Amino acid sequence: MTEQERLAEQGLNAAIDLARKTAVDAGWYTDLKTGASIERNFGEVIALMHSELSEALEADRKGLMDDKLPHRDGREVELADCVIRIFDTARALKLDLAGAIIEKNRYNATREDHQLETRAAGGKKY
Repeated sequence: MTEQERLAEQGLNAAIDLARKTAVDAGWYTDLKTGASIERNFGEVIALMHSELSEALEADRKGLMDDKLPHRDGREVELADCVIRIFDTARALKLDLAGAIIEKNRYNATREDHQLETRAAGGKKY
């Protein structure tokens, strides 16, 4: 692992831990009637991630600033919301998201269809 990858992994894990703590502290993993711990429904959480991405698209379409953080571009705040949900979910499921991001980024750097020459010759546009 390169030094840059190690630092990225460390930072990602810190952000993942922060997202998880914020969600737990807010009671998203507690039955509010009984106080018992709960597991969140994976499909529901994925749908909420989709919702954040749809809100980012709407902010882009309409050129909106965020309504809660009005000094921020709505796209960045909604993307942040999606990333926070992803980070929390990954930690809740004990997934090594940071490690997977580092490995996938490293792999993508070697993919032929991600090379400038291949793309310029008619490969993937996006």
